[in-house]
Amino acid sequence: MSVPDKTDIPETDDRDRRIAELEAENERLRRIRDALIVRVESGSAHKPEPYAAFEHSVVLAEQVRERTEALNQAMEELKGSNKALSRAREEAETTRQRLSDAIESIADGFVLFDHRHCLIQSNSRFRSYWRQAGLAVPGPGTSIAEVKSQAVVSGLIAEEHSHPDSEGVVFLLSNGRWVQMTERPTREGGLVVLYSDITEVKNSEMARRIKALEESERWIRVVTDHVPALIAYVGADMTIQFCNKVYEAWYGRKGESPLGKRLDHVHSPELYQRLLPQILDVMDGHNVTFEFEETGEQGGVRYMLRSYVPNFDEQGDIIGFFVLIRDITDRRKTALALEQAYDNLERRVKERTAALTGLNNQLRQEITERAAVEARLRDAKLEAERANLSKTKFLAAVSHDLLQPLNAARLFTSALLEQSFGPKAEGLVRSVSTSLDDVENLLGTLVDISKLDAGVIKPDVTAFDLRDLLNNIAREFRQMAMAEGLSLDFVASSVIVESDSQLLARILRNFLTNAIRYTGQGRILLGCRRQGGHVVLQVWDTGPGIPEDKLTEIFQEFKRIRPAGSQPDKGLGLGLAIVDKISRMLGHEVTVSSVEGRGSVFSVRVPIGRLQPRRPELDQNRTVSFDSGLGGARIWVIDNDRAICQGMKTLLEGWDCQVVTAVSLDDLERQLDPARSAVDLILADYHLDNDENGVDLVARINGRRRYPAPVVMITANYTNELKQHIRELGHLLMNKPVKPLKLRSALSHLLRS
Repeated sequence: MSVPDKTDIPETDDRDRRIAELEAENERLRRIRDALIVRVESGSAHKPEPYAAFEHSVVLAEQVRERTEALNQAMEELKGSNKALSRAREEAETTRQRLSDAIESIADGFVLFDHRHCLIQSNSRFRSYWRQAGLAVPGPGTSIAEVKSQAVVSGLIAEEHSHPDSEGVVFLLSNGRWVQMTERPTREGGLVVLYSDITEVKNSEMARRIKALEESERWIRVVTDHVPALIAYVGADMTIQFCNKVYEAWYGRKGESPLGKRLDHVHSPELYQRLLPQILDVMDGHNVTFEFEETGEQGGVRYMLRSYVPNFDEQGDIIGFFVLIRDITDRRKTALALEQAYDNLERRVKERTAALTGLNNQLRQEITERAAVEARLRDAKLEAERANLSKTKFLAAVSHDLLQPLNAARLFTSALLEQSFGPKAEGLVRSVSTSLDDVENLLGTLVDISKLDAGVIKPDVTAFDLRDLLNNIAREFRQMAMAEGLSLDFVASSVIVESDSQLLARILRNFLTNAIRYTGQGRILLGCRRQGGHVVLQVWDTGPGIPEDKLTEIFQEFKRIRPAGSQPDKGLGLGLAIVDKISRMLGHEVTVSSVEGRGSVFSVRVPIGRLQPRRPELDQNRTVSFDSGLGGARIWVIDNDRAICQGMKTLLEGWDCQVVTAVSLDDLERQLDPARSAVDLILADYHLDNDENGVDLVARINGRRRYPAPVVMITANYTNELKQHIRELGHLLMNKPVKPLKLRSALSHLLRS
């Protein structure tokens, strides 16, 4: 049943009242007009001045005419307003009817409350809830609180459920239907309440829960039936409400299941009386565990370990207890057997005690002797470990002295190669150079592995561009590959990585050295590929491959896998051992995969980094110009080994340099004035005599000069502290033994900067 909109009633009453007032005013004016006309017509004989009376009547007539026209216009406006009001009433009635029809067509129960939360309108669906329960439908004006109270008191609402995360409140009605109530505020402060029937949803949800419970019960049944123990649940009325197959098999009488029976009917009267104190104890809320001897239906005697656990409801009341019974017959028999054995053993121990007492002294003497031998073995082991560590530290410490003569020989042979001799002499010089290369590689490998074992080498991890590193390594090994009849392909990359550039280069050089050494024919590939936040540097070869069972063995020290028929090489089998130690130090993953007869691929995984802004290393005011190569460069060489000085001078003069050598600062001052003499570059050894070092010596020289000279520091010290210190000073660091081509490239770069 629809209810008119109360907001339309005041506006309609005002219009009707206004129309009535205007009509009354119009009637009053007509009467005045008529009275004036009659008065003018009847009173003319009494006027002493007829013309004045006539003039007055004309004025009155004109006023009456104006008033009449105004009234006519007002009447026309009222007629238009009446027509508009009639149309508005018709449209409002149509709208109200449509709204009522729309509300009635809603499948949910609908109730509208005004700003005072009093009922205005409801649809038939809502009224049907009350009629089906035989209750009176709340009428218009009923408050929402009264509607809720009547629904609860009358029993229309059987249950009410609400949850903070759900939308609205869910009710179970007396007819078994579920409805969900949702409230929406209106613009003027009222409420629109919808009652949605969710019975089907509830039923499907209930069906799913029942199915899940049945599935859970099935799994519980499966699990308990396979547990080698008797499991049951007894209710407060002493009825067995659940039991597994083992329980049923033991307590089933004449094939009947004990399920649903009372305990005093399942157990014999004697056993039940024995169990009754424990049952009363568990019903008082205590956990009970005890052992009983029982006789089965077939007459077998078994020892049972029983555990009773009480079950509490939400209010804390005991509603039953769980039963767990384990057969401990075998354990009891074992215990009895052990007890008998213990008695026998005690007797035998007494008999043997006398015999063992005599042997005890002998055993103590043997133990003392063995302890002495073990102590001597421990001392020998510690001595061997100390000797090995001492050897390792010695090799790492004397690396400078070992590399000094080798460095001098390298400089002299490089200077000889710069000279023009006959073919035979050049061949001899190249043979000497090759032999020095072999000695350098072997000695360098031994020194490196010793330094890694002694912990002398520490990684200096920085962000750098791979481009220069890969280009230099590719140029270096391309000539070596061509000399062996192989082709070296190189895929360049400019990615920024986070690592120690020298140690990473050592890993790649060892990979390439092995690839060239073991590849008879074909080609070698050096490249890299991205993998997420890392770059994988790889060396591929077409060599004979490595057996799968040897892939981890090749990283052990002095382990070499030489294919059948290949020529013996001069290596020590330490290259990949060094790679393994360096990769562990840097935290880079090294992997290898190989297919016999097709080749191998060695990979190292390096994280991607980001470059930091660099500081200028050289004085920008220094201007040096060289037309080509190193011609005309003025270089001072400072080294405490005169052989090194002579070899470096011979090599540099072969490159058209002006060279001054000195073994100390005093020696240099005897030859020239370090503060005023022209110099383009200083080559200094870090280790000097009398506990001096090249860094301090160069600092004293440049401290006297107006513009400091660029410095190349040469050392066999691989520590990060020295490397970082020299880098902060802006000097270039080169490690011994110095490779002439690398030295010339560095000098050319510094002199042209």
